[in-house]
Amino acid sequence: MIKADIINEVSRIADITRVKAVIAVEAVLDAMKESMRRGNRIELRGFGVFQVKPRKKGLGRNPRTGTEVKIPPGKTIRFKPGKNLRNL
Repeated sequence: MIKADIINEVSRIADITRVKAVIAVEAVLDAMKESMRRGNRIELRGFGVFQVKPRKKGLGRNPRTGTEVKIPPGKTIRFKPGKNLRNL
């Protein structure tokens, strides 16, 4: 499922125009992005939790050449599915 499919489903289920569904989906995604940019945790009951976690520095390998590549420390986003989603 891609973003366009989600927009179509929101439009159909909520019985609103596609334009209003685009605005609604974009607003939700923008709010989630901004919250994660600030490092906040997003919990959607019954669905799951999005969490920003620190990532350690390390060494990786270039698969083509086999040379070692330094991986800088940073942040990554983790998703943990909720109980209802896991039991589907």
